[in-house]
Amino acid sequence: MYLTGKAVLDIQAGAPNNGRGTADQGNVTPVKQHRTGGKTYPYGSAQWWRRMLRDSLPDTETPSPVLVNGKDAKQQSYTSGRPDKYLDDDFFGYMAATKAATFMRDTVLNTGTFVSIAPERPTRDFGTMNRGLPTGANPILHEHEFYTAALQGDLRLDLQRIGFFEQQGKVRKAALSDEAVQEALQAGATEATRRGTAGVLLPLEERRRRTAVLLRTIAAMHGGASSAAHFGDRTPALILLASVRGGNQPFTRILSVVDHEIRFNSATLREEMNAWSDVIDGPVRLGWAPSFLEDQREIAREELSGLLKDERLIIDHPRVILSQLADEIVTGRYDTWFQDQ
Repeated sequence: MYLTGKAVLDIQAGAPNNGRGTADQGNVTPVKQHRTGGKTYPYGSAQWWRRMLRDSLPDTETPSPVLVNGKDAKQQSYTSGRPDKYLDDDFFGYMAATKAATFMRDTVLNTGTFVSIAPERPTRDFGTMNRGLPTGANPILHEHEFYTAALQGDLRLDLQRIGFFEQQGKVRKAALSDEAVQEALQAGATEATRRGTAGVLLPLEERRRRTAVLLRTIAAMHGGASSAAHFGDRTPALILLASVRGGNQPFTRILSVVDHEIRFNSATLREEMNAWSDVIDGPVRLGWAPSFLEDQREIAREELSGLLKDERLIIDHPRVILSQLADEIVTGRYDTWFQDQ
């Protein structure tokens, strides 16, 4: 079972993910952007969003220590590779390569690139540094880009792999050393097989807890580049989540551009929910912040009233949606999502 959906970030005059400047740009710090059909779309990379998420984890979660070896072109860095101990190693994966051995874990949290829904051309902001310069000195010139846009990206959380660390079978490398396996077993983990792969499984209570921590962290995300001059909200203005068997993403096209404005497509959501109803378990959750896309939230409520009445769809504030789902997971309401299927 997968928790699948999409998130939308409402960037207001921000520069959350800077790009690489080129010689012809001069002393300008650009934002990441790409061109399609002759139009410019700002974007934030998956790595950027995942770094913000990792940095937003609560202080109660000890991050996996980062190890650095080698130097210059041969320098390497990686986390300790202990997902049994550290939540971030569990969710984000790693490859810990040494001369003695290599251990790796594929991420359980897949993230798409966060691309502007509508084309937007970034603005250049011109500035000078002249504080403390001697009389007659020329000021130091600098420029950077920023933009206002709604960035959307797809998300998928593999619930069955949370707290399960593959050792033998359909994996390129084992996740844990033999010594780490023994430590995990002594700490309460058990040996298990999932999707035909043998490994080590954390207790269900810990897997519930970790999932809830992740959901609550998404509801409180912060950070990104240029926060000193372009601080802003980095929590989702809109987030859609559904538990789906098979890992497909049915909800890619629920937002589009009509007459140069972003539109929420209620008919698309309804049709996709009906088409995929045989693999969706539980209600689809739509978190939608007030004032985002103006009055379209209330229009969507009316257009989707049948799904709301049948309890196939829940619409609320993104923070409420994520917190309620976290609470329900902790209480064991959706324990079947964590079972091997």
